[in-house]
Amino acid sequence: MTTILVLYLIVVFSGYYLEYLNLSHLNKYGSIIPASFEGYVDQALLNKTRDYVIENTQFGIISSIFHNIILLLLLFASLLNIYNSWIVSLKLPFILSGMVFFLLLLYAETLLTIPFNLYHTFKIENKYGFTTMTFKLWLTDFIKSLIISTILVSIITSAGLAIIQGSPDLWWFWVWCLFLGFSVIIMYIFPYVIEPFFNKFTPIEEETLQKGIQILMQKVGIQVKRVLKMDASKRTRHTNAYFTGIGRVKRIVLYDTLLEKLNSNEILATLAHEAGHWKKRHLLKHLIVSEFIAFISMYVAFKVLQGDNLNHLFHMKEGTFFTKVIVLGFIGAIISFPFKPVFNYFSRRHEIEADRFSCELTDNSQDMTTALVKLSKDNLSNLCPHPLYVKFYYSHPPVMDRIKKMSVIDVGRQ
Repeated sequence: MTTILVLYLIVVFSGYYLEYLNLSHLNKYGSIIPASFEGYVDQALLNKTRDYVIENTQFGIISSIFHNIILLLLLFASLLNIYNSWIVSLKLPFILSGMVFFLLLLYAETLLTIPFNLYHTFKIENKYGFTTMTFKLWLTDFIKSLIISTILVSIITSAGLAIIQGSPDLWWFWVWCLFLGFSVIIMYIFPYVIEPFFNKFTPIEEETLQKGIQILMQKVGIQVKRVLKMDASKRTRHTNAYFTGIGRVKRIVLYDTLLEKLNSNEILATLAHEAGHWKKRHLLKHLIVSEFIAFISMYVAFKVLQGDNLNHLFHMKEGTFFTKVIVLGFIGAIISFPFKPVFNYFSRRHEIEADRFSCELTDNSQDMTTALVKLSKDNLSNLCPHPLYVKFYYSHPPVMDRIKKMSVIDVGRQ
């Protein structure tokens, strides 16, 4: 148990050290206006960006410290043991017992995050001009999210435990199938069933833009079912755009904040980037790799969970299958940390490929470049993150790297 604690602390403090490196790098280089951003940002905006990144980082560290303390108390100070003994004392059936066990942990975690969520939304985000949300809307969102989480967790937990109970020798395979099917179903129904509970979606009013999007997507074989505007501005001034749908038929969603800040050509370049992900089959590749890892992990979990070693490791007096799952998840988080740079490397490479595709599809890199500049400026993105921090935490390349890569594309054409 001591070894696991030491390894966990190494992982935690490695993360804090990376945050320190990133802030030091920002303080050293964050006041220099990059050539690509000249005319878009001034020194005052760079200072605001630096302050925003610093404040968010400090908040994240404080939040992390609090949650790490709670987690360590849960595992190393017998809180999980006490909680599990209480669950056992209820003498519920296996499936119902598991649902209560995991749902109450979900509710406890949710309650603990409320003060941090409120502070970040109404203090930090409001201070820097991003939050447009009222407390009433926040509370409504919170209740809706809790209800939806309860339903989804109940479904997946009860189904998974029923499989474990009914197929003790091969449950790892069937649970993996369950998770895969559940993920695909959620991916498909989320835009149509869950998102409308939170946002209003209306057809975009600019007919010229809609026609331009349809023509652009037809070039790569994507059939655009609908182009919709989402009322993101009632919560935030941050911007975004995304595709939904499986196969060639796509539903395109644009934040209303994006429509306000980018011109038509820049929006088309942004959507061409998203089309690049589809054309290059990045989502499919990611799904295959993720599910292969999940498949192996599920089998390893099956083997590890068979004995009582995990419960003995943390001195569980009345250890159950559920406590073993919690302990295994804790150990899994430690093991996965060193692999973050590997996964993020491929993700960043896919983003560069999608940028290149956008430039080729629109026959220029300027629109995508100006779109990235505007989005980075408006979202107060860190323009000079530390390279090591990027390796561990950036799924997208830093904006300056993306712009540099696109400038090379233009040079290659000349």
